[in-house]
Amino acid sequence: MNSPVKVPFVDLVSLHLELRDELVSVLDETLHTAGFIGGPMLEGFEREFAQFCDTQYCVGVSSGTDALRFALMGAGVQPGDTVVTVPNTFIATTEAISQAGARFDFVDVDERTFTMDPSKLEEYFLDRCYIDRHSGRITSRRTGSPVTAVIPVHLYGQTAEMDAILDLAERFRFLVIEDACQAHGAEYFSARENRWRKAGSMGQAAAFSFYPAKNLGALGEGGAITTNNESIAVTSRKLRQHGELKRYHHEVEGYNGRMDALQAGFLHAKLRHLQKWVEGRRAAAKRYHELLGPLGGKVLLPHVPTWAEAAWHLYVVRVENREELQKRLAEAGIGTGIHYPIPLHLQDAYQAQGFQPGDFPVTEKAAKEILSLPMYPQLDAELQRHVAESLFRLLAQDVLQQEPEPAASGSPRSLAQ
Repeated sequence: MNSPVKVPFVDLVSLHLELRDELVSVLDETLHTAGFIGGPMLEGFEREFAQFCDTQYCVGVSSGTDALRFALMGAGVQPGDTVVTVPNTFIATTEAISQAGARFDFVDVDERTFTMDPSKLEEYFLDRCYIDRHSGRITSRRTGSPVTAVIPVHLYGQTAEMDAILDLAERFRFLVIEDACQAHGAEYFSARENRWRKAGSMGQAAAFSFYPAKNLGALGEGGAITTNNESIAVTSRKLRQHGELKRYHHEVEGYNGRMDALQAGFLHAKLRHLQKWVEGRRAAAKRYHELLGPLGGKVLLPHVPTWAEAAWHLYVVRVENREELQKRLAEAGIGTGIHYPIPLHLQDAYQAQGFQPGDFPVTEKAAKEILSLPMYPQLDAELQRHVAESLFRLLAQDVLQQEPEPAASGSPRSLAQ
């Protein structure tokens, strides 16, 4: 009897076994040089990742969260300031804001891309802010503090609509810090500049995560700040190293946020393959489009605007009765994920912030329907066909249809309710 086909949500084993010799050589060099912190390995990776992102500077740090926190602080966000982002993101985005001493507020996402909706951002400044008569600064009505920065999140490997956001930044005078933690290799066509721009090169600074499952992942934790602003780069280097640029000369009180040399070496080795892996993800996304297209309205496929060249960190569809479908796919040996099941404004951690259900309806609706299908560079057509065939079969079964709730007092219940 044939064993059922297994399709993991992500395959990190095959990828690293392919690179075994390169990765072992990095470990061997580290052991022979005892260069565990900083040094040539880190500097080489920073130089080449900055080049990959089309920026002048890259600062390697210990995680994507530290990257975003240091980028905010390096760009000049002060304790008590308000930073605006979206509720459809991982909590690290808001953790970084809070840990920089600032306060966060949200605007809803675009219902097609799930990234920041520029029209909602404009409404935020026009309707939910005021000009403080003493300071002359744009101030959030909810937080009572000046809005100094906005963090658009490049989600699932696709950039936010940056031209519109940058236009608003000039109009309302705020900093733009990109959360590019899922966007290694993604590109955006800027009509303002009539050219393609890399994720991480458009704001004052950007943050990347190298969590192992990212398009470019470490063999542990890691992150980086990219910027064209020398002051932000210098300040970020101080913050990651206890406030020092010269040993034991502490210019500010900083943090232990360093990227170790071994992770930098691993990342440097893997960076040489990143563009090939991105192309592999793009090919897999194209196959999904073709295979799942006939499902029509039963599965809403990802929307890719003309201005986006996605790097496909995730392939996220929308379906009804998501939990049951996910359960049945797991029984069929197909791994899936949900990114993210609970919007940030409704998380227990932020109950004291005063947000309510219904505050961000697009995000809330999406959170009930989004499902991330298997996606990785080595995902082949045969495995994707198995995923598609399983979806076709399951979506045709009555078990995936929502059962009506029992009617009160025996009265009939309208399907329209």
